[in-house]
Amino acid sequence: MSHKLKLMAVLAHPDDESFGIGGALAKYADEGIETYLIVATRGERGRFGENKESPGLDVVGKTREAELLAAAKVLGIREVSFLDYIDADLDKADPVEVVDKIVFHIRRIKPQVVISFDPTGGYGHPDHIAISQFTTAALVCSGDPKYNLAKQQHAHTVSKFYYITWPRNKFKVFKSAFREMKINVDGEKRQALSWPDWSLTTWIDTVDYWPQVWQAIQCHKTQMAIFNELEKLPDKTHKILWGSQEFYRVFSLVNGGRAREDDLFCGLR
Repeated sequence: MSHKLKLMAVLAHPDDESFGIGGALAKYADEGIETYLIVATRGERGRFGENKESPGLDVVGKTREAELLAAAKVLGIREVSFLDYIDADLDKADPVEVVDKIVFHIRRIKPQVVISFDPTGGYGHPDHIAISQFTTAALVCSGDPKYNLAKQQHAHTVSKFYYITWPRNKFKVFKSAFREMKINVDGEKRQALSWPDWSLTTWIDTVDYWPQVWQAIQCHKTQMAIFNELEKLPDKTHKILWGSQEFYRVFSLVNGGRAREDDLFCGLR
């Protein structure tokens, strides 16, 4: 294939990239594939270290942005772009505006492969669910030549789209290692669920990159108060958590079938 291979992740918050797909990002960057990250918010309402009171949205946002940029450098991400929404407000944003912003980046970068959260948002997080829905809509719009933006970009059709997933064995280790992933939304508790192994279409070997992923995770210093149990884990457990990446292939224009992929770029190389 004569044109450059490109991978784009469209996620909600700083640290989603390291915890969710750090191994894949590091692996593909190391192979010379251009990796891009689009982040909807700066995590302004997230934890700020051990502080019980937030120093304010602006301080938290700027701090977490800097942490993300440091992690992105560790993972070899070529470019990070923000959509400039406020943490926890994404599902209230104007959908046309958000989709337009994502389409702009898809058409500008022209990735063959795009990754985002699954429809449950991993553990029901409204921002994760929103960015999954917005990304899906943007993929449809980006390939439609009749969908026009003020920038008058050419249409671009993405070849493959993936959801981030967690298989059972990794999910059990993840839960035993630190706090249960759960959130209260509209008075109802939501929590993370694993995917059945048979449903996962793609398993990527990232065992050589787990130290890099762990280094990137530690760049998110404001969040480490939540995940301090990770620092106590032996290397063998870190290898389980970060030594592979699993995905569900939502669609592909270049391959299909039940055969499990070991490469997000199957059918494109």
